[in-house]
Amino acid sequence: MEAGATPRPQEESQACSEQVQRLGPADEEGNLESAKDSEARYLSEDSRDSDDADVDLASAVKQLQEFIPGIEDRAATTIKRMYRDDLGRFKEFKAQGVAIKFGKFSAKENKQLEKNVQEFLSLTGIENADKLLYTDRYPEEKAVITDLKRKYAFRLHIGKGIARPWKLVYYRAKKMFDVNNYKGRYSKGDTEKLKIYHSLHGNDWKKIGDLVARSSLSVALKFSQISSERNHGAWSKAETQKLIKAVEEVILKKMSPQDLKEVDSRLQENPEGCLSIVREKLYKGISWVEVEAKVETRNWMQCKSKWSEILTKRMTNGQDVYRGVNALQAKINLIERLYKINVEDANEIDWEDLASTIGDVPPSYVQTKFYKLKATCVPFWQKKTFPEIMDYLYETSLPLLKEKLEKKMEKRGAKLQTPAAPKRVFLFRDIFYCDDDSEEEDGGGPR
Repeated sequence: MEAGATPRPQEESQACSEQVQRLGPADEEGNLESAKDSEARYLSEDSRDSDDADVDLASAVKQLQEFIPGIEDRAATTIKRMYRDDLGRFKEFKAQGVAIKFGKFSAKENKQLEKNVQEFLSLTGIENADKLLYTDRYPEEKAVITDLKRKYAFRLHIGKGIARPWKLVYYRAKKMFDVNNYKGRYSKGDTEKLKIYHSLHGNDWKKIGDLVARSSLSVALKFSQISSERNHGAWSKAETQKLIKAVEEVILKKMSPQDLKEVDSRLQENPEGCLSIVREKLYKGISWVEVEAKVETRNWMQCKSKWSEILTKRMTNGQDVYRGVNALQAKINLIERLYKINVEDANEIDWEDLASTIGDVPPSYVQTKFYKLKATCVPFWQKKTFPEIMDYLYETSLPLLKEKLEKKMEKRGAKLQTPAAPKRVFLFRDIFYCDDDSEEEDGGGPR
């Protein structure tokens, strides 16, 4: 591969890697929805050049629902573009028995995407991936490159062999091949420039990224980190209540117009009524940048981590689902289930499905527990492949855990709790309440 087209898919921008390390295993999916909102405003010109006026919206929704749950809640332009760019691909993957994926890209997918980009560069003669994916940086060549992308079906080639919506593949390619994504740590001078440019251009992360030669995602995350003083340590009761209210507002804001009308109608008919919410909406697709802005005293990473803690407690009604003999049994269940799944990459795991090994908990909670399990039980786990980690846990750790559980059960006569089946729907009032006794875990004010 020519030097100009070589990505570093196993690396992340400094901003991203710092955030992921702080967030811990619960965020290994790396979806960083909030920061990516800034990128969503500027797809390259090749994704804007088609006329979707002839697409029947109702028909598009009906056909896409099989592959994208909740597609009807998305904007009409998004639905029409997915119908145009993805439906045919989705049907082909279905015929092959391949499910459509979301979340973090696997190593296999990264390699396939790298191959797709290189093949397209060879096919078209475009000099490098930066020109292909960041055409706006080369105004003198923009018209020629755009014509080549249209002529040789850029969308079709870039998504070949990758069972994901085209736009997600495109975003991943931009991140992998962006030369501004690998600039190292921010110096004091870089940080000061970032502050100055933000005062001039606000949240126009694309423009700021161009000015400091870093990706828009990198500058957005870095500014979130440095924009103002944040509290550390235990959350105060006031902060916690503010967070709960902020998450509720952001979730309601994202609801479709039809959902909001229904909520408003039900509230008017019965102000004390029992409004409900599907469990996935309690932790998926939340804009943590918006939540951070509402909370004010904590950054988005702290908000996301704290919300996961609160949500787990409320989903489980405050029960200790991962303590004592129950924790041992949960570890045993988790190892056995993961070993049985037999996947090559951790990114292929459906953590939602694995929640039942512990109880009615968010998928991030299960990820966190597995991360701690492999980190404490598997020597040099960072240098092992996922199958190697699972082999060690199954062959070495599992017998020891079973033996330890058996001894504790005999000695103490303890009883195991059967993990609660994950609920599909929760009442708003059971999740979004703020009262004096609602957060007993708060150990004091901010430090």
